[in-house]
Amino acid sequence: MVQQDRSYKEKKVISIGTVSELTGLTLRQIRYYEERKLIHPHRNERGTRKYSFADVETLMDIANKREEGVQTTEILKEMRTKEKKQITEAQARKKMLEGQLNAQFRHRR
Repeated sequence: MVQQDRSYKEKKVISIGTVSELTGLTLRQIRYYEERKLIHPHRNERGTRKYSFADVETLMDIANKREEGVQTTEILKEMRTKEKKQITEAQARKKMLEGQLNAQFRHRR
């Protein structure tokens, strides 16, 4: 169920106008955050941006941090640090699972 929720949140199906309505951000602000590499909308063959629900959540987080006075460079740095941590944790989980599987199959031989 969690995996299904994640794929649902990651689908890029929302227009920039709808994102603006949902977040209260202007179109210019949303485009600016894209320029600063804080969000990565999908662009179709006509160049139309499409956002996911995860992008909307990210934009809300960005807006809140900006209201607190946090600069976009700091937000990007924090996002990259968080991304690296998630990758490291995923790699650790994978190694642990591989170790468990190897131990289980070696034990059965």
